Amino acid sequence: MIKCIAIDMDGTLLTAAQQITPENLEAIRWAQSKGVVVVIATGRSYREASFVLDAAGLICPMICVNGAEIRSVHKDIISTNALGKSTVRKIAAILDRNKIYFEVYTNKGTFTLDEDKAVSIMVDIYMSANPEADVNEVVKVAEKRITKGLVHKVESYDLLFNNDEYRIYKLLAFSFNQDLLAEAKNELLKVEGLAVTSSGVENLELTSVNAQKGIALKRFAQADGIDMKDTMAIGDNYNDLSMFKLAGLSVAMGNADEEIKAQCDKVTLTNEESGVAKAIWDAIEGREE
Repeated sequence: MIKCIAIDMDGTLLTAAQQITPENLEAIRWAQSKGVVVVIATGRSYREASFVLDAAGLICPMICVNGAEIRSVHKDIISTNALGKSTVRKIAAILDRNKIYFEVYTNKGTFTLDEDKAVSIMVDIYMSANPEADVNEVVKVAEKRITKGLVHKVESYDLLFNNDEYRIYKLLAFSFNQDLLAEAKNELLKVEGLAVTSSGVENLELTSVNAQKGIALKRFAQADGIDMKDTMAIGDNYNDLSMFKLAGLSVAMGNADEEIKAQCDKVTLTNEESGVAKAIWDAIEGREE
C-alpha cells in the first residue's frame, strides 16, 4: 500500500515551460486527500522549488538540493547535510581547472559569478531537453531565476567559502563540452565524501555523500513512521537513482533515458503528458471515475 510518494520536479512534475499540469495537480491533491504523504524531491534549492509550488498552490514537504535539506509541510527545516569547506574548495579547483561554469547552492540562496551565463546556460539546457518548447517562454523562465532573486551574483565564491555563515549544500556544474565534463567527473569521483550525479547530460550535481534523494527519502519516511516498502518514487534522471533503489515502487518518466527506465519497476507517460498523474492513478486504488 502506497503511503508516501516522492516526486522529482524538472523533467518529471514540471513541463518544459516549468508548469505543473492541471492533471498532475489533481492527482497529487487526490492522493493527499486519501492520506498519502506527497513529498517533492528535487535538486533545486528550497527557494527555487517553492517559487513554482507556491504559484500552483501546491503544499508539500520538500527534499531540496538532492537531499542536502529537508523541509516540513510547514516549510521548517528538518535536517541538513552540507559539504565541508575543504571539500568545496577541492571541487571548485577541479571545475576551474577544467574551465567549467558552476553555481553554488547554500543555506542563504544560490549564487553565480555570471548572471548572463546563468540565464543562457539554463535556456540551452531547457531547449536541448525539450526542443519543441517555445524559446521565448524558456528565456522568460530562465530570466526569472535572476529577476525574482532566486540566484544572486557575487564577485568571488571565496565570499561564501570563507564565511562560516554560509553552509554549502551543492555545486551545480554545466558544460556542453562533454570531454571537459568527463575529465572533471573523473577527478571529482576521487574526492572523498562527495556524491557525483547529474540531472542532465550537460551537468554535474555535487553534494555530500550523505545528501542524496534516496537517503533523504528514507530519513523522511522513517520520521513519519512509513516503511520504505510503502513508498513510491517518480523521476527522470540520474540524481533520482538513489531513491529508485530504496523506494518500494520506482517509476521512470516516459522522457527518461533508457538506462533510467531499465532500473525502475514501471514507466509512465512523459512530463508533457502528465506522467506523474498517471503514475499516481495507477498506483493508488480508490479513484472515483
